[in-house]
Amino acid sequence: MNGAAKGAVIGGVFLAMLGGAGYGVYTLVGDAGGDAKEGKDGETTVQAEKGSGPVGDKDAAKTAKAFLAAWAAGDERVAADLTNNPAAAQAAVGDFKTKSYVSKAVITPGTPNGTTVPFKVEAEITYEGTTKPLAYDSQLTVVRGLTSGKPLVDWQPSVIHPQLQKDEKLRAGAPANPPVKAVDRNGEELTAEKYPSLRQILDELRQNYGSKTGGKTGAEVWIEPAAKDAPKRTLLTLVEGEPSTLKTYLDAKVQAAAEQAVTKFPEASVVAVQPSNGHILAVANNRKDNFNAAMRGTRAPGSTMKIVTAAMLLDRGLVAADKPAECGKTVTWGREFHNLNNFELPPGTSFATSFARSCNTAFIKQIKPVDDDSALPKEATEVFGIGMDWKTGIQSTDGKVPPATGAAAAAEYIGQGQITMNPLNVASITATARTGVFRQPVLVSPELDGRTIATAQRRMKSSVQQQLVSMMKLTASSGTAQKAMAPVHGSDKGAKTGSAEVGGAGDSPDSWFTGFSGDVAAAAMVEGGGHGGDAAGPIVAQVLNAG
Repeated sequence: MNGAAKGAVIGGVFLAMLGGAGYGVYTLVGDAGGDAKEGKDGETTVQAEKGSGPVGDKDAAKTAKAFLAAWAAGDERVAADLTNNPAAAQAAVGDFKTKSYVSKAVITPGTPNGTTVPFKVEAEITYEGTTKPLAYDSQLTVVRGLTSGKPLVDWQPSVIHPQLQKDEKLRAGAPANPPVKAVDRNGEELTAEKYPSLRQILDELRQNYGSKTGGKTGAEVWIEPAAKDAPKRTLLTLVEGEPSTLKTYLDAKVQAAAEQAVTKFPEASVVAVQPSNGHILAVANNRKDNFNAAMRGTRAPGSTMKIVTAAMLLDRGLVAADKPAECGKTVTWGREFHNLNNFELPPGTSFATSFARSCNTAFIKQIKPVDDDSALPKEATEVFGIGMDWKTGIQSTDGKVPPATGAAAAAEYIGQGQITMNPLNVASITATARTGVFRQPVLVSPELDGRTIATAQRRMKSSVQQQLVSMMKLTASSGTAQKAMAPVHGSDKGAKTGSAEVGGAGDSPDSWFTGFSGDVAAAAMVEGGGHGGDAAGPIVAQVLNAG
């Protein structure tokens, strides 16, 4: 083999280009170590020695170099044999050139950190005569093979691309649906660049409605999800398609406020809805995992659930806003329950004040008079529409209030136990309390696809609705929500705080807060955020002011 074919070290970079007969190596990382050797057709392989115990830094670097060289050369067989999952690795490396249409790849290894080796991929994607660059950073880790004892790349889909998760694939070509130009209720365009929280939502809207609103497909690079009903995630547009226009009920001004508000706290989510019609005005998340917890989360909502519990108790005539409701330090129902910091309120304190101060014992003491384990689930479903298979326009998760007995039932009265909600569910609860009518939240018109919107079985009694609103206003003016709601403009505002213990004794509770102002209702949740008014409260206040 002559020197040109054998290749040389050029700045630690290896380069592979797709030729007429497949990948031909132009330059490879040079010396892969004393155990590296040139194989058939210029392949580079590593004859790693069998060992035991942790992989040394030298062996890790050597194995990583050889793997990356084989990948860049398009030799999926050699690359796969340098991993601990050859079948998956061979398919992924092979797909990189054939199904992702990579025509050129420059892979530059970075400085190893022990057995972890970072690297940069600079690829070119060529599809039907169009070529565009795709560059990104990733990393791999070298481990000891369980059976071979050799240093091997610990195979993960993220080696190929950092956004790839289990069973996902990198693909390029013409997508099934054309692009969608999503606009807000006033016709302003909504883009993932301007509103990052909407990235997944816009992808789902495209998947669900792209073929229903016209347009013409182009060419893209995307991540193919593992689940068939999950949306593709576009990484690069190769050829612009002709987008159709999809009108949403989102409000760009409120969405911008929500996006900014959630950045104040990690693991934060918020949703705003319009009580008069159920239109979703904003959805925002600030999470490391990019999960749409605002619409798909399943966490205990804490004392925000007391809105539903209070409605049930008021409906049955067991309490009244202006009538006394005992709020002692503790109460026992199956086990002992207490208020935050074991506070208590003076005898004769009204139910409205117990609600505003978020007194747990005042609510749990009513379980015996209710004498119906199904009362709270019925109220949640029949009046507030919880668990009625909401079809918002994208994937969303219904709230859950299962029947319970004993201590579990007591826990549910205050939003703990087996109850699960997300900010969308809680914002809807507040919207229902605000108007007395459940209107299922929606992102886009049901007329687009003829989907059936959930309806409540019964309307809230007018007297119950009036008392709920008055108690939420008291909470905002002088109760646990006073500080958070103080910046909200106007006097027509109400709120409810919540904190939910979801982990061990040493974990901070989730922070929940929900409120309304005029014709806007919002709810936020901050995982591990502590008291509702401290973290989730300021988020909701900022969103309400934008509405």
